[in-house]
Amino acid sequence: MKLTNNFTLEELTKSETALRKGLDNTPTVEIVENLKTLAEKVLQPVRDHYGRGVKVNSGFRSLAVNAAVGGVQGAKPSDHTRGMAADIEIPGLPNAELAQWIEANLEYTQLILEFYTQGVPDSGWVHVSYDPKNLKKQSLTAIKREGKTVYLPGLQA
Repeated sequence: MKLTNNFTLEELTKSETALRKGLDNTPTVEIVENLKTLAEKVLQPVRDHYGRGVKVNSGFRSLAVNAAVGGVQGAKPSDHTRGMAADIEIPGLPNAELAQWIEANLEYTQLILEFYTQGVPDSGWVHVSYDPKNLKKQSLTAIKREGKTVYLPGLQA
């Protein structure tokens, strides 16, 4: 099922973890609508701007898949479990540059430059979420410090 010109439902729900562990990663109708909105408002504009394929490392994750990949559990579920987030990269483009372009040009809920290493352009990835009821444009940088993930304010590349 096509969500936009360049994005399909299949690529936004594909999960190697789900396949490997035999977990169901089938979205509900509401989640499919959320994925369509994410693709229309964020992913397709990124694709159109750069004119290159956008690799979706992780889109929708069922609760079981999210737990299996070590995603945040508890009172505030991950935007991935609601079909409102994707972890993306564009091969050959520094992830810091991708994050900076999104920050400057698109509406979003949360943007995280995750585990980027300065001087290593393809390190890490970009997490972006889009909840039309909460477009707070929060930008963060995730790093490892003493074995734990720490979120720093802003994009720090």
